[in-house]
Amino acid sequence: MFARWGRFVYRFRWATLVVSAVLLGASVIGVLTGGQVVGNEGFGASLEAGRTASLVTRDIHRDQPVVVTSGMTLIFSSATLKVTDAEFQAAVESAIAPLGGDARISGLTTPYSVPASEQATFMSRDGHKALVMVQFKDQARTSERYINEVIAAVHPGPLTVVATGQVPLNLAFNSTLDSDLVRAEYVALPVTFLMLILIFAAIVAALLPLGVGLLAIVGGLAGTMLLARFTDVSQYATNIVSLIGLALAIDYSLFVVNRFRDELAAGATREEAIAIAMSTAGRAITFSGVTVAIGLSAMLFYQGTFMASMGAAGGIVVAIAVIYGLTFLPAALAILGNAVDWWPRWARRLVPSLGVRRPAGTGAWHAMATWVMRRPWFALIPALGVLIALGTPFLQLRMASSDVDALPPSNQARQGYDTLINDFPGWNESSVEAVAYYPDSSPFSPEHIGATYDLSRRLAALPNVIRVESIFDINPGLGRLDYQSLYSGSRDSLPSAMQDALANSAGKHIVLLNVLTNTPYTSDESRAIVRAVRAEHLTDGQVLATGGTAFDLDVVNFILQRTPVAIGTVILVTYVILFLLTGSVVLPLKAVLTNLFSISASFGALVFVFQQGHLSGLLGFTAQSIDPSIPVILFSLVFGMSMDYEVLLISRIQEEYQRTGDNQAGVAMGLEKSGRLITGAAAIMCAVFIAFGLAQVVIIKSIGIGLAVAIALDATIVRILIVPAVMRILGRANWWAPRPLALLHRRLGAGEFGAQARQPVREGV
Repeated sequence: MFARWGRFVYRFRWATLVVSAVLLGASVIGVLTGGQVVGNEGFGASLEAGRTASLVTRDIHRDQPVVVTSGMTLIFSSATLKVTDAEFQAAVESAIAPLGGDARISGLTTPYSVPASEQATFMSRDGHKALVMVQFKDQARTSERYINEVIAAVHPGPLTVVATGQVPLNLAFNSTLDSDLVRAEYVALPVTFLMLILIFAAIVAALLPLGVGLLAIVGGLAGTMLLARFTDVSQYATNIVSLIGLALAIDYSLFVVNRFRDELAAGATREEAIAIAMSTAGRAITFSGVTVAIGLSAMLFYQGTFMASMGAAGGIVVAIAVIYGLTFLPAALAILGNAVDWWPRWARRLVPSLGVRRPAGTGAWHAMATWVMRRPWFALIPALGVLIALGTPFLQLRMASSDVDALPPSNQARQGYDTLINDFPGWNESSVEAVAYYPDSSPFSPEHIGATYDLSRRLAALPNVIRVESIFDINPGLGRLDYQSLYSGSRDSLPSAMQDALANSAGKHIVLLNVLTNTPYTSDESRAIVRAVRAEHLTDGQVLATGGTAFDLDVVNFILQRTPVAIGTVILVTYVILFLLTGSVVLPLKAVLTNLFSISASFGALVFVFQQGHLSGLLGFTAQSIDPSIPVILFSLVFGMSMDYEVLLISRIQEEYQRTGDNQAGVAMGLEKSGRLITGAAAIMCAVFIAFGLAQVVIIKSIGIGLAVAIALDATIVRILIVPAVMRILGRANWWAPRPLALLHRRLGAGEFGAQARQPVREGV
């Protein structure tokens, strides 16, 4: 099938290029006119905390539309003046005066406009900093478009000012992700080009994979933007698309171009070379694309989180990379022919050995494979020991949702947030929103009022709880019977403070209890409060919890619950695909197990670097718990990428084994002919991933570093030592399958290397 496809592309090479150009044009239009990616705040509505938040919104605001606004916090400071000084107050009021007449701003709150009882929270503990709360009329996404104009209108005079809070932090994440993407591409593309030149010793051959990589990125982004028209797509998806698209497209092109050049050098015509390249390398990259897509599909098991959109976007760009690798690339090679090997004469004189082909059965890779297979246990046991040792830090994994710490310490909005938390009283508090829910009755019967009152007091007595704010804490002089009497009667006669509290904190079936703690919202202490809230019981009712800590806990639990099914499904489907490729039931098992060792090592590096903080100064981040999405994303990518190399290597070994019938010779020759390419491809992938490791947002940085470590280990320890050692130990059992499965595989023909590819043909022009 692949050989016939190669001949088809050869005969219609110009038409194929035209179709590729049309597809590129459509992709550009798709990028420009597609939907908008979103932040991660919209995900998680299906979790328990999300359902509780929706219940609160429906029950309390059922008779009025919910107006979603946004805001920011300005921190004014002075080294000499105090907030209470007249000069400080005059400078603040002068600085924010232009904002008072701005139609986009709905409110300004300063230390000088609030009651004396509230002023303490607007002044720092040292008295030299003051907060000004700015409320926008628009939602955060709209406010981000003009917030810089608003900040520029603030002239602090003798003071300094830093903007932080919701909108500045959202903008910081979005702009940093965009700059990370641009920086990664600026670094990755030239480095990749230089490495391709070293691998191919030819300018044109080096340009082709780079071109396919760019085509794949544009196509993948277009598919992602199209997807965003129908569902929420995370802003992280664009970074993943660029990372995967560039790495895989170059990887696949490397093998196709190299096989085409080898066949031309062996005397094949252009058509023969294209047919053989497609029936071998083309077949391998197709299976590889399927296995990578299967690995990425693990993220689809986490519906309701932003990872599902990343898995879908990754699958799209993998498909695009394979499509261009099977269409545009062979068409371009068919036209170029021997010109693909063009290299300046001065360069060949300068480095005469560059690009020289060695005779079969020689070279470092053949020697290494032969050495390993002479003493397989001597190579295998230390290699496995190294991977296991590298994976041990993962046993100390602690997961928690990413917070402001995911931004680099140098970011101004991040610095402002740190100042707010550390210097201003009360701003280091987090809250758990407890909900007393009576689904079939009113919460304002005397019995329910008493039960909810008792609940509020039990929650106030929990460890690490500072206080509980609710409709039962308005007047400290009132007790349980007083609130029962007041709330079970007419509300019109209640004091205005109580009426306001009821309007904002109670509904037809619910009462809110705001549980405050001074522990970080992702801490174990805060999580213990959520668990304690949910463990409470009410007669005729339920006790629910929402808020940041509840979402954090639910996300972690959700991922832990879904992970066994996701991993099991991915492994099973991959096993089936590898069986279709090899016809063996042994090699797929070996592939899965060795991949799991690579993944464990990358996970260990993840914890060692990002959780324990090693290299934090060099890499510019704050040590923190691992975001629960990162292990899932890393598993999906590493499993897929490692299978990529497994497929490319085993395909070549299988081809040599079918040709010679000798297992050891097949392994040695297969490693000789693909080892250099796999190492080169891995080096290019590592360069791409390290470029993304230069990102400032910790999620992207950790994914880039984790992938670089995993691919480096996979292309060296696994492919050079473990694979030949295991295949030598297993011998002919490598290719064993039960007779019924062997007959099925032979009938399907998935393991054939396209004998038609080598039929004599007339040289084309």
